[in-house]
Amino acid sequence: MAANTEEEALARVRLNAVACMRTDWLLRLIEFYGSASAVMTKSAAELAADGGLSLETAENFLSNLAGIDPHTELEAARRAGVRVMTALDADFPELLNKIYDPPLALYLRGDISGGRAPVGIVGTRRPTDYGVRSAARLARELAGSGLTVVSGLARGVDTLAHEAAVRSGGRTWAVLGTGLNILYPRENKKLSEEITEGGGALISEFPMDAGPMPANFPRRNRIISGLSYAVVVIEGDFKSGSLITARAALEQGREVLALPGPVDSVMSRGPNMLIKNGA
Repeated sequence: MAANTEEEALARVRLNAVACMRTDWLLRLIEFYGSASAVMTKSAAELAADGGLSLETAENFLSNLAGIDPHTELEAARRAGVRVMTALDADFPELLNKIYDPPLALYLRGDISGGRAPVGIVGTRRPTDYGVRSAARLARELAGSGLTVVSGLARGVDTLAHEAAVRSGGRTWAVLGTGLNILYPRENKKLSEEITEGGGALISEFPMDAGPMPANFPRRNRIISGLSYAVVVIEGDFKSGSLITARAALEQGREVLALPGPVDSVMSRGPNMLIKNGA
């Protein structure tokens, strides 16, 4: 583990903002060279040879890196009341730090220090009446029992889970697929404020002004599961993003649970398949 210095924290924030490189590759380079600071001293030829990258990818990486100022990014976070954490911080979420590809930087508005036994609740953006009732009831009972409900603030099941947790006076964490300056979907602005006011948190690994790019959401899903002891899939078809979260949870060694549903319901195909396979 690299030393917890300001220089190393800045280097990790800077590397985290490079959209053209996967987190696991960056972590591999950090491990190979001993620190994030060291990665940024290397030439494209060195990165290609040592990191198993093509020369074109290494050159593209350094070109992107040159345009990133971590001081500007941290100032934007400070103005927005957001804390930026790295794995070098003692209070970085322990569960998340144990996954294969933890984020290099974690942006946080609110509080995660008091979260007890986080449980992810995910599902389709278009739940049936059954899914609506079940998501709200499960989140309400979990939060009412003192557990922390984790979801993605998306429309549908995510929103229902956050709302039920807030209404029960419990704690919930929302993991965004955008930067914390870009709330998505916009209609959840009031809900996001209620989450932080209720002792919960908004969380992202993306730079403050990152927009809702399609590639961001699968990355977001691994953080939902990474923060959680278990993940519950409420409803979703075979191609639902909730199954990506379930797959991430399995890879991370977390418990996967699923809500059984009618055999003729398209939205129960995903959960029923998970149960068939051992959820």
